[in-house]
Amino acid sequence: MGFAYALGRFLLTPLARVLYRPHIIGRENVPRTGAMIFASNHLSFIDSIAIPVAAPRNVRFLAKATYFEGKGLGNRLSATFFTAMGASPVRRGAGQAALEALDQQKQLLEQGEAIALYPEGTRSLDGRLYKGRTGVAFLALQTGAPVIPVGLTGTDKIMPVGARMPRLKPRVTIRFGEPLDVTAHGPATSGRARRLATDEIIEAIHRLSGQELAHAYNEVPAQTPIERIRQALPHERR
Repeated sequence: MGFAYALGRFLLTPLARVLYRPHIIGRENVPRTGAMIFASNHLSFIDSIAIPVAAPRNVRFLAKATYFEGKGLGNRLSATFFTAMGASPVRRGAGQAALEALDQQKQLLEQGEAIALYPEGTRSLDGRLYKGRTGVAFLALQTGAPVIPVGLTGTDKIMPVGARMPRLKPRVTIRFGEPLDVTAHGPATSGRARRLATDEIIEAIHRLSGQELAHAYNEVPAQTPIERIRQALPHERR
């Protein structure tokens, strides 16, 4: 992955900056070495390109395993592209799949990598900033890695949800906030500590993005009675 990522960054970064003239604020807030977590709002597929393009260091993130699978030319190009962007495949879902994803991210942090995560869990379809899930806070509390809040604006104009190709005219703004040390909230084993740390991270993202707060989780509508009951009951969203 090292060569593919270096080549992808070398080719894509100047191209993206020429085409979209991104407005990048706060690059000086990003530590150049050591484990760290970019925690960003999520408006578009383009977000996972905007952050690596704007960041002053290599960034790793997780992408759906289906992007790396298949034997056709399109599948191979997809796998090459996502590898070049610093992505690692992960199976989405709850339970064991979620725990495996957290373990992957923890391993990257223990190797001194920078990872990018979306506390909302999935893209916002209405532009509002949704309540954060606690996975980001869990990793930060468990590893001690600082969290860099990121506020993205304009990425949904370049590639709205459902679009197959990006537009060329809209301009993107990427704001990197000051590092957050959330370890003062308590240990990773404490649900209260995870919740308080998550709320602090979301508030920092809100200050950077200026989005309206949704005060709710961004969840796919329940399809079965069991799913509706699960969403209605109080439980921790990772």
